[in-house]
Amino acid sequence: MKTELTAIIKAAEEEGYWAICPEVPGANGQGETIEEAKESLKRAIQLILDDRLANR
Repeated sequence: MKTELTAIIKAAEEEGYWAICPEVPGANGQGETIEEAKESLKRAIQLILDDRLANR
């Protein structure tokens, strides 16, 4: 099953980027580049969803 989620990516005040996904509470990521922030966010989303499935 494929699902599209929203990724909000913003430049950090110091350097790098941070990302959040409003549809998955607690899902956030960060990275030196936008691509690293997106990958970090993807991993966070996957971990949260795996945990929720395991605890059903």
